[in-house]
Amino acid sequence: MTNANQKLSKRAAALADRILLGANSLATLAEELSEEQWKQAVAGDGRSVGVVVHHVASVYPVEIELAQLLASGKPITGATKEVIDKMNADHAQANANVDKAETLELLRQNSQNAASAVRKFTDEDLDNSASVSLNYDAPLTAQFFIEDHALRHSFHHLGKIKASL
Repeated sequence: MTNANQKLSKRAAALADRILLGANSLATLAEELSEEQWKQAVAGDGRSVGVVVHHVASVYPVEIELAQLLASGKPITGATKEVIDKMNADHAQANANVDKAETLELLRQNSQNAASAVRKFTDEDLDNSASVSLNYDAPLTAQFFIEDHALRHSFHHLGKIKASL
């Protein structure tokens, strides 16, 4: 991550801006939802819209922590589809009745924290790669991981929510 002798990365700043774009787009849609829409199941997912928005908000810290591992050249191990599915199911059960205002605050706070963390990446950090167990141990760069997780995640669920409403 950036130290006093390294220039700020324009690529990292652009990634951070796009993370916030996705989070803000999701928040804008969620703010306008009725209580009935907030509780509606997302088609093909089964979780309510509120639970899905809370899910996106709550995983930013993990997504960034994993990207930081890759940036430091360390592999991501133990992350499998089964582990992620269980994590998501446990989250849905524990947060079945999420509060909309609290969820939107969590989304804003965690996306801001994620963007701030990404802004600290150098170009070298973004280019570092290591194996990622979730992707069959493919050696992925930190930039790809950021784009495929922290950045894409809100857009992915936003699209599914829009299609469900």
